[in-house]
Amino acid sequence: MNFLTRFSLKNAVAVFIISFLLIILGAYSFSSLKVDLLPNIEFPQLSIEIVYPGASPQDINDQVTAKLEEKFKSLEGLKNMQSSSYESMAVINLEFPFHTDMEEVERQVDTLIKDTDLPENVETKVNRFSFGTIPIFNISLFAKKDVDLQNILETEVIPELNKIDGINSISVGGEKEEIIKITVDKQKALQAGLTLTQIKDQINEKYMSFPAGNVHTDTLQIPVRVQEKLETVKELENMALTSPVLQSMPAAAQAKPAIKLKDIASIETVADRAEFTRYNLKEALSMAVTKKQDANTVEVADKVTKVLDSYKDKFDYTIGFDSAEGIKKSVESLVREGLLGALFASVAVLLFLRNVRATVIAIVSIPLSLLVASIFLNRMDISLNVMTLGGMAVAVGRVVDDSIVVIENIFRRVRKAKTGITDELIQDSTREILKAITSSTITTVVVFLPLGFVGGITGEFFLPFALTIVFALLVSLVVAVTVVPILAKFSFKKVPPEEKEGALQRVYGRVIAWALRHKALVLLLSVVLLVGSFALAPALGFTFLPNEEQKTLVASIELPSSTSLEKTNDVSLALENMFVKQKEIKNVTAAVGSRDYRSGLKRQNQANYFINLKEDVAVAPLIKKLEKKMEQIVNEKAPGTKFGVREMESGGPPTNNNVDIDLYSNNLSSLQKAAKQVETYLNKRHDLKDVTNNFADKQKQIVVDIDPEKAAAYGVSGFQILGTIADATKPVEVGALTLNGKERTVQLSYNQHLQSVDELKNTMIFTKRGLVPVSELASVNEVDTYTSIQKLNGKVFARVSAQIVGDNIQKVTNDVIRHVKNDLNLPDDVSLEGGGGSDETMQTFQELGIAMLIAIGLVYITMLVTFGKARIPFVILSSLIFVPIGSLLGLYIAKEPLSISVMIGLLMLIGIVTTNAIVLVDRIGQNREQKGMTIRAAIMEAGKTRLRPILMTAFATVTALIPLALTSESGTLISKGLAITVIGGLTSSTLLTLILIPVMYELFFIRQAKAERMKQ
Repeated sequence: MNFLTRFSLKNAVAVFIISFLLIILGAYSFSSLKVDLLPNIEFPQLSIEIVYPGASPQDINDQVTAKLEEKFKSLEGLKNMQSSSYESMAVINLEFPFHTDMEEVERQVDTLIKDTDLPENVETKVNRFSFGTIPIFNISLFAKKDVDLQNILETEVIPELNKIDGINSISVGGEKEEIIKITVDKQKALQAGLTLTQIKDQINEKYMSFPAGNVHTDTLQIPVRVQEKLETVKELENMALTSPVLQSMPAAAQAKPAIKLKDIASIETVADRAEFTRYNLKEALSMAVTKKQDANTVEVADKVTKVLDSYKDKFDYTIGFDSAEGIKKSVESLVREGLLGALFASVAVLLFLRNVRATVIAIVSIPLSLLVASIFLNRMDISLNVMTLGGMAVAVGRVVDDSIVVIENIFRRVRKAKTGITDELIQDSTREILKAITSSTITTVVVFLPLGFVGGITGEFFLPFALTIVFALLVSLVVAVTVVPILAKFSFKKVPPEEKEGALQRVYGRVIAWALRHKALVLLLSVVLLVGSFALAPALGFTFLPNEEQKTLVASIELPSSTSLEKTNDVSLALENMFVKQKEIKNVTAAVGSRDYRSGLKRQNQANYFINLKEDVAVAPLIKKLEKKMEQIVNEKAPGTKFGVREMESGGPPTNNNVDIDLYSNNLSSLQKAAKQVETYLNKRHDLKDVTNNFADKQKQIVVDIDPEKAAAYGVSGFQILGTIADATKPVEVGALTLNGKERTVQLSYNQHLQSVDELKNTMIFTKRGLVPVSELASVNEVDTYTSIQKLNGKVFARVSAQIVGDNIQKVTNDVIRHVKNDLNLPDDVSLEGGGGSDETMQTFQELGIAMLIAIGLVYITMLVTFGKARIPFVILSSLIFVPIGSLLGLYIAKEPLSISVMIGLLMLIGIVTTNAIVLVDRIGQNREQKGMTIRAAIMEAGKTRLRPILMTAFATVTALIPLALTSESGTLISKGLAITVIGGLTSSTLLTLILIPVMYELFFIRQAKAERMKQ
């Protein structure tokens, strides 16, 4: 790469222009990067939503879920298949390995669904999961004065929002739907021989419009259309009804005047609500906004608020959940830590060089490297997120290293030279350390290649981080051999002569001399320090990613499955009153009966809450306090209600701080008993929180078992009985009709509702023998049945899960599994599997351990190619034994657990630490080969000469990471453990390898060294 230096010195103006253009392009690219909290990762998961109206959980499992599961087993690469069958609907989740072609899988799934023999009225929908499917906003809207907020949203605001590039969907909760409610007098309808279904069919028959051929005239052929319509509510009221039952009776029975709908029913227009949404107890419409997978979250959020602000005269709005705000805070925090790191690195360089111009030249690589790296990130469509910004913050200290070594060497040579600065001197100075900086940079780059061996979401999540550092380091190397020599040429016209050997160099020279005389002691102390550091590891804890406290809570309640929306709303209001009275809570957004974004279910017996807390609140004690208060309220108002409060998940790679107990049995009663036992045990443990049990409770169900012989004798079909009972128990949807110029839903229901099993038994059925009660044709019994059936890979199961408090997840997981297996007396027909996040964490740690070994191998090959001697790389790699000493001690002092970010930090250190050793060993080799020095003399000279650049580069890297290590801001914890690991490991390895490398070098060349000393 020396030709780049020659070219730059000869074409300085051209290099400056290119650099200036790259800075402008880099700044533009940086500003153009999509801003998001997390890397744009699409999970290899498909969710199949199944709707089968009226089917019980058992029916939908037998007739739909099980059939589809059998088909899906043939999908190549399928890792896991989990299904949940509820009343009228089911969800099947399919999980595949990363890098699976999900479009092809989706096509295969669609084909398999079409090939499956499913009931006619089953509807299916296939969805993919990604971060983009989670709402970025939850907004509460309040109308001003007499404004029709719902109409404005439907006709103006939502169409305007849908025009925004990047919007995926807008859904509004809490809307009122104007419906025409036809309440039929049950007795009059019975006397008229009419059921709700028959009335519905006759109303729909009035809406016909069909072509009926053509009329031919002398000159024209005119098409004919026959149609009939009800256009007003009055026409609907006066519609004549005919009874199919009465028509089949003797003429005398039919000789009655026509019955009009208004004779047996009242018709009114009412506002119906399928869900209730509130903000701090105030009724509101709730708007959820999701973005497209690759859209810029912050940009989309800003455009949404801009549109909403333009309607300030018509409605007010409050944001209950705002992911964009969290992203802005995380980005601002990481940018701040990065800028502080750059400042600290600059001060560190200035302290060593004590020359402002030399310092400015050294740190010019920081903006150049990071901005040019942004060009590559932009071209690869990688967003600006916590990982890319974390990569930049970590890279700040490392990108100056090559420039420091170059400028220090030039500065030193100029001070020593009598001729002043010349192009030849600059070229010689750069060439002298070219091999060292090139090999050290490539070494740091290649350690990230093995990240490709780390599978799952960890590899995907850390890939942008690695790419950011790789791009920045490669650019910094080019800057060091092009821009830095030019700046040195113009800046070092006048420099003071070289000072005599400094005190630090003299002390270090004596330390090297002592170490070379006491090699065995140095090696023994090294081993002792290493073993001692490993003794700290068990005290650190073991987790996937450290728990990051969230200031937004998610709460939920689930009443017994048959609970009405009105009852759920009453209980919710009591809870919301309690929430708003808590001084720690800033605001509460409630949604009663609305869709749950995690399961996709919309059920009347559920309510969900976003609870935003004040900044200084201790979250864990508050959750316990809220749970106690919620328990008191639900036990009083709705015994049997499930409830829970937890911190909102921030997304990204799972923390894996969970323990799962999976129970399997085909005996649902035993399964329920076992799940309850495990749930009770987990709730008693103080090291667990947020215990959940996916096995639904039983609910009462009335089973009408038709007697085929009696039904045949009366000439009644099973569907006729079903229709009559359905009419008596739930409203009948007529459909959307246009009346009085407005399209509205029309709904039929009786004025009397069944209140008991006896009333159901006495419900009258029209037969050819006249009216008979249901009990004459069928047995009616009340039974207990399960509200859902859960299966994992085709086997019925129950999963009881909990989040682990603290960071030692492996210890807690093993302890929980052991106690569940040994101490709980579970039913004999229930089998058990324990696991959770600990399993995936261990697998990822193993993969990262293999990645480190591969990285060391790649570093060895790189240095072997660079130095051409098999022994030299072993000398350099010996510096790695000191990495754990400082890293583990730093983590112990900072009380940071061993985590994935720590492992990535250790992987980085393999490249960073060897840099110092390379700089030192390269100088030793030059002294021996070019100057003919003895091994010991070469070591002594190289140590004194390279001491300052080694300390400078290490100090610059360490100080640049200090702001990141000390931060407690949300969104930076992924980088915090990494920063502490690098600071501790680099500090210990730098200080100790300055002693060990000379010792190891002489040991590897011990025969030659002895021979040289004997000659002396």
